[in-house]
Amino acid sequence: MDVVDRFLENAPGDRLEFLRARFDAGLAWVHFPVGLGGLGAPREMQQEVERALAHTPQLDTGVQAIGLGMAAPTILAFGTEEQKKRFLRPLWTGEEIWCQLFSEPGAGSDLATLATRAVRDGDEWVVDGQKVWTSGAHHARWAILVARTDPDVPKHRGMTYFICDMHAPGVDVRPLRQITGEAEFNEVFLTGVRLSDDLRLGEVGDGWRVAQTTLMNERVAIGGAPVRRGGGMIGLVADAWREHPELRTHDLHQRLLSLWVEAEVTRLSGVRLREQLAAGQPGPEGSGMKLSFAKLNQELTGFEVEFNRDLGYDDWAFRRSESVDFLGRDPGYRYLRAKGNSIEGGTSEILRNIIAERVLGLPSEPRVDKDVPWKDLPR
Repeated sequence: MDVVDRFLENAPGDRLEFLRARFDAGLAWVHFPVGLGGLGAPREMQQEVERALAHTPQLDTGVQAIGLGMAAPTILAFGTEEQKKRFLRPLWTGEEIWCQLFSEPGAGSDLATLATRAVRDGDEWVVDGQKVWTSGAHHARWAILVARTDPDVPKHRGMTYFICDMHAPGVDVRPLRQITGEAEFNEVFLTGVRLSDDLRLGEVGDGWRVAQTTLMNERVAIGGAPVRRGGGMIGLVADAWREHPELRTHDLHQRLLSLWVEAEVTRLSGVRLREQLAAGQPGPEGSGMKLSFAKLNQELTGFEVEFNRDLGYDDWAFRRSESVDFLGRDPGYRYLRAKGNSIEGGTSEILRNIIAERVLGLPSEPRVDKDVPWKDLPR
């Protein structure tokens, strides 16, 4: 590719400087506008760029996943020009890590019932509340935050979307230990946190619409990432099958064939979803991809543990680590960590409702709280 060749001719050797230069050359997200890490090119060109730059310094996509997959597309869609220029470059290079302040102890699956309040005080907003299951909050510089700004209207209205400074006074991050023994995520307490109005994304009271952009991109980021044929988790399982013929049984063989077919269906569905993305914004189809990914990943990790049971578990070291390299860890870790796949990024139960109503056109469940002011809802 000519544009990549020209860039590589004078690319700096230092990793951070290389990533900054790549962003400035429009080779970060090629479909983003010129000057914001892109070339205004078709989205499918990104794969060509990634292949051409495969042996150059790379992003830490594990640590930067929320920024890349959720914050960036939301900032692009709703941010001011000043916000885009301020946040997108250090987000992409990894100089500033992002987290997501959405879920609360009483507002997980039903995010619209969230109770964190933001009250306007001149040119600032004062935020009070508690968020939970916040991945990466312990090393995040910024967060995407949804808070309630008007309790007198129904729950899907009266919310506003902010960029939250995680270093601001009043932000308290506390780790939550998970089944693997690690603390990837946290609970976050916000007490009198002051955010200037120029950290607001979208209009006041329009936070639900802005959040939908984040959530749709989140589901695509979790379930719709590009995977080569025979790659990812199915590849690890197939490799173990080839390496240990003495562990094979007829029943396991039939299950593996079924899982291979399911993995291929999921992979090809992801290809089609990304083709749809090239023509516009992600829709409810991303929920289907995320649902399929969670089910498949849990079945594959369960198969892997069962297949390896006769090798013993002594070498499966459940060591705590800051790494979120799922495929690079041991089978025991993968089995336990995959249990969260059907919760994070929208529970499988909620995703089934979304698919039923927005994809299949089935009637929605009765909702008695639709037109009730949020302050009058039982909690």
